[in-house]
Amino acid sequence: MDLPEIDDITFFDQIARSRTLTDAAREWGVSPSAVSKRLTQLETRLQVRLVQRSTRRLTLTDEGTRYADGVSRLLPQLADLEESISTQHREPRGRITLHCTIGLGRAHIAPLLREFVNQHQHVQVDLELSHLPLNIAGTSFDCAIWVGKLQDSRLRMRLLHPSRRIVCAAPGYLRTRGAPADLQDLQDHACIVIRQGDSDFALWRFGTEEEESSVRVQGDMISNDGDVATQWCMDGQGLLMRSLWHVGPMLADGRLVQVLSDIPTPAADIHIVYPSGSHPPHRVTLLIDHLRTGLQQRLHSYC
Repeated sequence: MDLPEIDDITFFDQIARSRTLTDAAREWGVSPSAVSKRLTQLETRLQVRLVQRSTRRLTLTDEGTRYADGVSRLLPQLADLEESISTQHREPRGRITLHCTIGLGRAHIAPLLREFVNQHQHVQVDLELSHLPLNIAGTSFDCAIWVGKLQDSRLRMRLLHPSRRIVCAAPGYLRTRGAPADLQDLQDHACIVIRQGDSDFALWRFGTEEEESSVRVQGDMISNDGDVATQWCMDGQGLLMRSLWHVGPMLADGRLVQVLSDIPTPAADIHIVYPSGSHPPHRVTLLIDHLRTGLQQRLHSYC
């Protein structure tokens, strides 16, 4: 079986991202010999060897590495160009690279991306998750999910869904220790804290954007993983400050109870950020709309 209609840069981009020619062939549903034949044609046209073949691993030559780097930069530009000048269709196409923190990414963004790709078959998404948020200015990411404010003029920000952080505890903990009546009472409670990089993770913030206060909490249980900290909280280990998008289901079914509900907390709204200076590609605009609608449907009863 021959390869489908495909240009050389798209072809070699897949080759460069594959471990073997067999893996590349599997992507197109063709035989390895068909892929090898097409690769030989490309090398003959360029008059240079791009790949060292072996049965165990595909290895790029120096020239192949340079070509792979070049086509990886050209492909997004080509997709944007074709999308911008096409008058025959508005079907989005191309790749979207997106960054998000692990907790929010796993719980909500990844399922919404699956829906988006199922609706738009010519779009590919590349999602990278990490424990810490990432300022994508100067990176190769198309966009990122960001909670709270971002002070960087190189990026534009659009609200996806409002949210805030609240203090909560398990019913069993409250039966044993009681609920704090005010911020000073937090000093007498075990507090579970989430470590985020070099930030002062034991400092809980309250109030509004115009008038904010903070309380230094203490406890014996610290983690850089929000899911772990939330499970400790449900196990009755202490109080936890966590975003409503995460603990909303636990509050709804009674596994957790909000405390200090009469004391406001600063907004922790969910945004999407992307480079400023140009209009985002059609596929990114559609993704933003999809994420806004999807988060509204998933979070409207919690946030």
